[in-house]
Amino acid sequence: MVFSSLIFLYFFLPITLLIYFITPNQLRNAILIVASLVFYAWGEPVYIFLMLFSTVIDYVYGLLIDKYRYRKSTARALLVCSLVGNLGILGFFKYYGFLVENINSLFGLHFEVTTLPLPVGISFYTFQTMSYIIDVYRDKVPVQKNLIAFGTYVTMFPQLVAGPIVAYGDVSKQLANRQITISLFGEGTQLFIRGLAKKVLLANHIGMLWSSIKATAMSEVTVATSWIGILAFTLQIYFDFSGYSDMARGLGKMFGFELTKNFNYPYIATSVSEFWRRWHMSLGSWFREYVYIPLGGNRVGIVKQLRNLFVVWFLTGLWHGASWNFIIWGLYFGCFIVMENLFLHKWLQHLPRGIGNLYTLLIVMVGWVFFDLDRLSAALAYVEAMFGLGIHHFVDNNTYYYLSTNLIILLLAILAATPLPKKMFLALKQRYPFGSAILSPILHVLFLFLSTAYLVNDTYNPFLYFRF
Repeated sequence: MVFSSLIFLYFFLPITLLIYFITPNQLRNAILIVASLVFYAWGEPVYIFLMLFSTVIDYVYGLLIDKYRYRKSTARALLVCSLVGNLGILGFFKYYGFLVENINSLFGLHFEVTTLPLPVGISFYTFQTMSYIIDVYRDKVPVQKNLIAFGTYVTMFPQLVAGPIVAYGDVSKQLANRQITISLFGEGTQLFIRGLAKKVLLANHIGMLWSSIKATAMSEVTVATSWIGILAFTLQIYFDFSGYSDMARGLGKMFGFELTKNFNYPYIATSVSEFWRRWHMSLGSWFREYVYIPLGGNRVGIVKQLRNLFVVWFLTGLWHGASWNFIIWGLYFGCFIVMENLFLHKWLQHLPRGIGNLYTLLIVMVGWVFFDLDRLSAALAYVEAMFGLGIHHFVDNNTYYYLSTNLIILLLAILAATPLPKKMFLALKQRYPFGSAILSPILHVLFLFLSTAYLVNDTYNPFLYFRF
């Protein structure tokens, strides 16, 4: 089930909220678990057992590590067993086919590859349980002795299938005791509706433009058309994923949870490093906390620091998918971050902010080509078209058609990807508090109405991060 669906908006969510609020506080975690299992089972009932297995196993490992905390070798062995188990499950379902295919190609073998459907959200909830176990071992968080509370942390449907990746320490107190006020519920509702509008009214519309252009034979794509296409995807993936994250955080507030913010206007960044501090912030925090710092971070010599960065970006690419495209995509960004650490950052600091922003957007947009196109050859051909390599005209009738039919939505999306609309509304609120108090609910009702109308009349409603 996806948040941007009529079945979720007008059946599942209202029923879940009703049952949740009429239930005594001490039973609400159990209600959330049941609702989350129904939510997950809507598309993949078999993989419920895999998620429950991971939940119970890591709950037990947490108890054992806490019990044998003062026997360092035993606690370390339990930690290693938990991590190997989690990574083994993730690796089997996500990377088994990729590994076998590459072994076959490298050694001329013919092992049969059985294609397994990827359990939705496995990368997210696996990282959450791993972070919990590591933090218990480090004695950073108290062990959770209540299985229902721990199960709520792992399975909670607002962040189950697409994050944000929530650190246990951020919600541990909320699992035991959370207060839900009318104000908090209202904030959550508004945040959810804004996220829904970003996903449905912006990402879906722009996504159709990208789908149309990338389906065109590369020999027929002009330079200008290729840039229109990748601009469309650049905006689509931002509004798709950030919209979903906003919906997740909004739902969290409705149920009394404060979930991690995942996006902070990444396209206004003036360096690649800053971009990744603003994009998918919970994933970046996870790799920094559990990979980069344990490897030594920037506290070691420059050679080891660069090694640490490349390890993180190799794993970041691999986390997104079992494909050489994703690995190259991760290392591509790793190269620019390394160069910024060595010398580019000093240069960028002395340039106008707009130059830094254009540099960042250029690097990011080229990177998105490798992210979305499945085959490396297709990605390289698209980049060739972008830079006019080979036989590519600069513009043709299709270019004018794409631009004339999508110019308004592209301009609106570009504006919405900046802090300007929020700043304008806050200024209006400060100057005309009564008027903005009336305008805000009207706008949110309008967003909900338009989003619903779109979902009723249109079948194009993908969610890009489901494949991760």
